Amino acid sequence: MRSTIDQVVERVVEGIYKDMPELLEKFGERGRSKCIEDNYHHMKHLESARNLDADEFFIDYALWLNNLLTTRGMETKHVIDNFERLEREISKTTFENKEDYLRILSKGKAELEELNVDSPSL
Repeated sequence: MRSTIDQVVERVVEGIYKDMPELLEKFGERGRSKCIEDNYHHMKHLESARNLDADEFFIDYALWLNNLLTTRGMETKHVIDNFERLEREISKTTFENKEDYLRILSKGKAELEELNVDSPSL
């Protein structure tokens, strides 16, 4: 039986590639595999930030991740979209303390939105 995290990651990645098929064309199956892996990392960092009671831990991760991915051809808007999809899927779960995950995720997303607004190319 798949865990709730597995289900969240699966739905998020399915949605990304359904709504943005150009990503599959641009990055191929390797990109999809990396997307799955990245979403597990997002969940792990959310969990760590919650357990440490340190929202900044996730915010720093989000900024680092954005920097890494944008140097590899992704755009900040893709990371924001991914986080929004995580928010929607987490909100549907029965995660204990899911409100904490959503609050932390929202803060990370807000930092990225600030970057996105400041970037005239996006």
